[in-house]
Amino acid sequence: MRSLSRRASERPRPVMNVTPLVDIVLVLLIIFMVVIPAMEKGAQIDLPSIFNVDEEARSRTDPFTLSLDASGSMYLETEQLDAETFEQRLREANANEPARRIILRADSNVRYAEARELFAIAQRIGFPGISLRVSQRGDRPEDE
Repeated sequence: MRSLSRRASERPRPVMNVTPLVDIVLVLLIIFMVVIPAMEKGAQIDLPSIFNVDEEARSRTDPFTLSLDASGSMYLETEQLDAETFEQRLREANANEPARRIILRADSNVRYAEARELFAIAQRIGFPGISLRVSQRGDRPEDE
């Protein structure tokens, strides 16, 4: 009997070897680190986006909204203006309410130079503040 118990205690005990498992996990991690960024779509631009949105600043009066759509049409609030009357209408609005600021909204397909030109006109007229409207990251509509 004694020899049976001795043989049982001398048997090799199984030891778990985790090295192959760790190797596989590390290889998978590296594959995902390389493949996932490559799967992201590139060069799609809707609106400039920001992560840290300023808290809504309120003045005595709400700002004017100046818009430029993809076709190049200009709007002051909801009124569509042509290029000839645009600056004149902005001057009148500033003269009537000099404390009001401007929020400039431009479609993502508009060339930056066109949006910058409207920004410069508003600066020349003398508006007390001009802001650019952007969307928050994640607010973009998905591709269809």
